[in-house]
Amino acid sequence: MAYDVYKIRELFPMLRKDKTMQGKPLVFLDNASTTFKPRSVIDACSSYYEEHNSNSHRGDYDLAYDADMMVQKTRDTIAKFLNCDSREVVFTSGDTQALNLLAYGYALKFLKEGDEILLSIEEHASNLLPWFKVAQLTKAKVSYIPLNKYGQITVQNLKKALSSKTKIVSVAHVSNVLGYTVDIKEFAKIAHQFGAVMVVDGAQSVPHSKIDFKDLDIDFLTFSAHKMCGPTGIGCLIGKYDLLDRMDSFSLGGGMNVTFHKDATIEYLNPPSKFEGGTLNLSGIYGFKAAVEFLMDLGMDNIHAHEVELQEYALKRLKGYKNIYIYNAHARGGIITFNIEGVFSQDEATLFNHKGIAIRSGLHCAKMLPEFLGVPSTCRASFYLYTTKEEVDAFVDALINGGDILDAYFS
Repeated sequence: MAYDVYKIRELFPMLRKDKTMQGKPLVFLDNASTTFKPRSVIDACSSYYEEHNSNSHRGDYDLAYDADMMVQKTRDTIAKFLNCDSREVVFTSGDTQALNLLAYGYALKFLKEGDEILLSIEEHASNLLPWFKVAQLTKAKVSYIPLNKYGQITVQNLKKALSSKTKIVSVAHVSNVLGYTVDIKEFAKIAHQFGAVMVVDGAQSVPHSKIDFKDLDIDFLTFSAHKMCGPTGIGCLIGKYDLLDRMDSFSLGGGMNVTFHKDATIEYLNPPSKFEGGTLNLSGIYGFKAAVEFLMDLGMDNIHAHEVELQEYALKRLKGYKNIYIYNAHARGGIITFNIEGVFSQDEATLFNHKGIAIRSGLHCAKMLPEFLGVPSTCRASFYLYTTKEEVDAFVDALINGGDILDAYFS
């Protein structure tokens, strides 16, 4: 079947035709931050509260059994989606918690003084701050893979940065600012040759392209459901089972132990349960399953092709405007990062808001990247599976025609 974006939009309540912002038709181009939810996901979340409300792993009655089964079915669905084992699917509150679990459950346990954690300056805060803290606690060293002139992390520069002291390499598969895709399979191969563990922040890749965990041969993958049509407050850590088995739990409580004793010894459950202390976000898990099924039905290759087509179309229309700076024209995906000459990025975003267009401005949680770009902040427009060419036209026209920022306050 042809990819029909207009039929797809009909499945999203937030994309109803009467939805406005500032009295204009809503054009939502902040999908790298979060995405809208189809009716199937909303209904799945509601169904937990309306039809299945009970706790998981804590009851000997039908409702609790149903919750247990949905947790497992969701693991199985995610495992199929990413080609991993369902035992390797750990539920977290999102990408941030997943990376913190890795930092404190794996790195804090195994790193020692002088070991190296290899990152890049374009990483999101969630893939920097936990490693910073663990480095302080273990006296390990944080180092960075140099960017090329376009802001890309390349295989060549990875090879230059690796050493015998490198124990962890952690990078975003796709940058949330510049949108470049890293050759993760080759990165993992090289990192393993140096004995390093390969961690991939998949927040901007899992929602947009087909990911094969086993084929990539990475060690850990993290991502959030809300960036892939799913609910907020739920996400995953995917890890090779033997590594998960060696890790320590980070959040301790009910549901993740076999027993504990007066002498303070604890016997933990096997992964993934040993990382899931306390009550899970069960309504989120119901919605997570529906979101993954929605994406699988559309086809990840179709979604990626749609986004690339829109980005290329936008860049073609913007070509030749010397007052518009595009910082990632060589990327191929759904992100366009830009500035207008002489215009503060937040003012530009405010003017877009006045025109009914939602974009992002600022540092995008990548607070070391502006030094490389040579600007204090940028604007970002990000497309997704439901973005249309008409919305891209509205964005481009607003960018080309400009306007007075005071119009946003006094019109």
